[in-house]
Amino acid sequence: MPDLSFEEDCHARGHKVVAGVDEAGRGPLAGPVSAAAVVLPSGFTCEGLDDSKRLTEKRREVLFERLTNDDRLQWGHAFVEADEIDSINILKATHAAMARAVAAIGKMVDHCLIDGLPVPNFRWSHQGIVKGDGKSLSIAAASIIAKVSRDRRMVEYAEEFPEYGFERHKGYGTKVHLAALQTHGPCRIHRRSFQPVAQRLLPLDPS
Repeated sequence: MPDLSFEEDCHARGHKVVAGVDEAGRGPLAGPVSAAAVVLPSGFTCEGLDDSKRLTEKRREVLFERLTNDDRLQWGHAFVEADEIDSINILKATHAAMARAVAAIGKMVDHCLIDGLPVPNFRWSHQGIVKGDGKSLSIAAASIIAKVSRDRRMVEYAEEFPEYGFERHKGYGTKVHLAALQTHGPCRIHRRSFQPVAQRLLPLDPS
């Protein structure tokens, strides 16, 4: 289970405000990539807080509400939408979302713990932690906020584009999603630079 060991080590090295950073939605064929950054208070505990991928949707929703309504936490969130993903590529879009999420917290952050590898040209002092969402509590908290925020956005998009079933697969390349792409072609929120979408390109519906 994740704990505060990495955060405490950063504090011991002189970093005063440490943010955990994670993303959700790099792999889907549609919708935004989502990122969150979270600063936890000293000694923070939260029963059941873990890597979002290990938790049920219901549990993620409970934790999301608990985290985002806790006044002791500082957190920021950002989306990068499909058109920008297509313009700059998914890796750069993910890094941009992470940077915007940290910036949303404010100037106080002086070090970041990032899930995965270090980010080139990141404007904050940082370190990458592979599988960090299962090791660091602040990264785990960020993973929950990033994931639930994105899932909720995809449910909203499902109302606008009901033929794709976004409320079920959240834009991932399931059989149902690929079949809908074959029938309808991509809609406004599809990542047209992703090969499974590009293979099924039809004229873009202006709506």
